[in-house]
Amino acid sequence: MSITSVLFLAFLAVVIIVYWAIPYKKYQWCVLLAASCIFYLSTGSRNMIFVLTTSGTAYLAAGWMQRLTDAHNTYVKEHKAELSRDEKKRLKQRTALRRRWIMAVTMLLNFGILCYFKYLNFALEQIGTLVGFLSGRRPFWNSVDLLIPMGISFYTFQTMGYLADVYWEKVRPERNFGKMFLFVSFFPQMTQGPISNYGQLSGELFAEHGFSYKNYSYGCQRMIWGFFKKLVVADLLSPFVAEIFASYENYPGITVLAGAFLYSAQIYADFSGYMDIMCGFTETLGIRLAENFERPYFSKSIAEYWRRWHITLGAWFKTYIYYPIAVAKWNRNLAKRMQKKFGTAAGKSMPASVALVAVWLVTGLWHGASWGYIAWGGVNGLFIIFSLWMEPVYEKGKQKLGIREGQFWWKAFQTVRTFILVTFIKVLPEVGTLGDGIGFWKRIFENHEIPSSFTGLIPGYKGVSDLLTMAVILFGIALMLSVSLLQTKYKVRDWLQSRTRCARWGAYLLLVLLILVFGTGSSKGSFMYAQF
Repeated sequence: MSITSVLFLAFLAVVIIVYWAIPYKKYQWCVLLAASCIFYLSTGSRNMIFVLTTSGTAYLAAGWMQRLTDAHNTYVKEHKAELSRDEKKRLKQRTALRRRWIMAVTMLLNFGILCYFKYLNFALEQIGTLVGFLSGRRPFWNSVDLLIPMGISFYTFQTMGYLADVYWEKVRPERNFGKMFLFVSFFPQMTQGPISNYGQLSGELFAEHGFSYKNYSYGCQRMIWGFFKKLVVADLLSPFVAEIFASYENYPGITVLAGAFLYSAQIYADFSGYMDIMCGFTETLGIRLAENFERPYFSKSIAEYWRRWHITLGAWFKTYIYYPIAVAKWNRNLAKRMQKKFGTAAGKSMPASVALVAVWLVTGLWHGASWGYIAWGGVNGLFIIFSLWMEPVYEKGKQKLGIREGQFWWKAFQTVRTFILVTFIKVLPEVGTLGDGIGFWKRIFENHEIPSSFTGLIPGYKGVSDLLTMAVILFGIALMLSVSLLQTKYKVRDWLQSRTRCARWGAYLLLVLLILVFGTGSSKGSFMYAQF
């Protein structure tokens, strides 16, 4: 069921009607569960097997860990007077070890399924290349025809985060399997997130919601905005960007550079457009999903950019990878040794640096099984780690030059610099192989040919229709930029609500008209981040 199809819109309309028509509000979550099952089954019954496996194993493991904890606490409480301190300590250690084994086995199973589908062919390719190199023969490998279950990266991360929270006793396990399954399979966030934590999402899904016209109206507005970004900006950009990426050797450097910046606009419009559609839909039901974007292209550093782009994925990595590694005993010991040899600053930076290396290696692999994505993760990580180590030097330099953080020109410089860096890093794995990505970079700086006209900048230019399409794209990008600037001062929908009725409905009708004229037929129903 394509998310940009009329069938999907009809499906959403039925869900909204049934959700608000149900007489007993405490069963509203059952409507969402049924809708999620229907949506997932529409993609193939095979997909349901894997999401049920993840849900079921996490449900059983979480309940088992909690029963062990409760049994331990009850036993200690009943035999408090009889047990010595050492006996209590041994009992606690034994319970903790059993709980750790349960969590570890469940995570190995589920991450093993994820790795099998996403990384088996990549691993076979590397093994084949290595064996071929060592044997002096042609590289060989036997690829396996695998169809990756829909949303497996997102629901696996979300569910294993829940399991870790139960292990750390941040939340108690969900006793109702239906509610657990809804938490894992809630269809608006299935294919591209957000990756929610149980405490936040369960409170939204299982609460009783009363109808609010404001929520309904604002949700519909956000959906229209999301469809505009996806169908009018991202999808119209897609053929131009694809042409430049596929044939960058045939275009002048300035066109290749324009292609890089257009790709940044495309992926933002595509991914944030999806989030607007789904967050808008859930808002019509009174449910607030976690936000995934906070004007990322206005960031002043790469570290800040990643705190504002795909926010929930970054939060997941920070909670379940970065912090455990940063505070690990072996890492703190390493920091002490570094401090003795290289000074206090090096010692303080070491735990964070080691944790960041792990985070960005996993981030690269999460996005794709290729050396291009591994290099992309590495480059991002190097910039962030280098900035961390050089921060004292930067501060001294700014003091000597009289630069103050609040100065407009300095903030503008940081924002433009970060956007350029992010754009260059972003295209590295997307052109093709890692070699293609590097070749793409080289083409920008090696070819200095200037097209004789504006149309020469448009890849595969065929006539006036392409010129009109590019004008619509540039208008869409300018509109997204204007909305982002407006968001720095106002809540845009509140601001729009304060305008006259004529102005409001004029804006809505303009967006709908552009979607109908330029978006119809341009989308194949796929979203770029669904591949991850």
